[in-house]
Amino acid sequence: MTKEIRISNVKIGGHNPIVLVAGPCVIEDAPSVIRHAQRIKAIARRFGLPFIFKSSYDKANRSPIKSYRGPGLKKALAVLKRVKEELDIPILCDVHCREEIEAAAKVLDVIQVPAFLCRQTDFIIAVARTKKAVNIKKGQFLAPWDMKNVVEKIEAQGNRNILITERGVSFGYNNLVSDMRSLQILRELGYPVIYDATHSTQLPGGAGDCSGGERKFVSGLSRAAVAMGCDGLFLEVHENPDIAPCDGPNMIFLKDLEILLSQVKGIDAVVKSEG
Repeated sequence: MTKEIRISNVKIGGHNPIVLVAGPCVIEDAPSVIRHAQRIKAIARRFGLPFIFKSSYDKANRSPIKSYRGPGLKKALAVLKRVKEELDIPILCDVHCREEIEAAAKVLDVIQVPAFLCRQTDFIIAVARTKKAVNIKKGQFLAPWDMKNVVEKIEAQGNRNILITERGVSFGYNNLVSDMRSLQILRELGYPVIYDATHSTQLPGGAGDCSGGERKFVSGLSRAAVAMGCDGLFLEVHENPDIAPCDGPNMIFLKDLEILLSQVKGIDAVVKSEG
């Protein structure tokens, strides 16, 4: 059993129900963000699932220079602060550089370390020293047992509010696969484990000048991950992913979220009753 982590009014780990971490890939504008947050919160509430809202202010790891990256730190943090205060929802967002950590920590409940930065020691130390909860994504290039070293860097700063997220592993060019054994191995580190079901279906660079994706696999992978005992699901959702400015091919339609949550809640209940 993993350690229980508290993030605002949300409990993750232990025997608690799975937590939903969800939202659009990137912030487009304030009305869109608030609308998505309201709708996802209502769906999660119907199933009694704790909810943490996720959206990015800057997608700093896009492939081409012309890609939409987001509104930037100042504008986006103001929007996320509105969501947090008006809807009473904890907020998670990725941060890509040390210079932005201090400002982001004033708003965010969870600071996410992007997968590509999970080996950047100084960056991880700076994030950990905020004492905020840290969600560290396992790099596509790492084995699950390699995350022990990353966790120890955070613990060395006196921060034990740690989440670990699995998002697939590189399998040849432009492809990711999910090894469900990884979830169990990661949980043995003692902290809650989140499964990123949407990025795990990404095809990095698969569309040439951007990433492709196979959202048709999100539902099945989500069910498998919950059956393996993960503590939360990370899902990027959008009202219309086909016109989203970022990660559309692997995001799921908001209208499909309800049926997916109904399935995984039932699986989670069975797994927790056995534990």
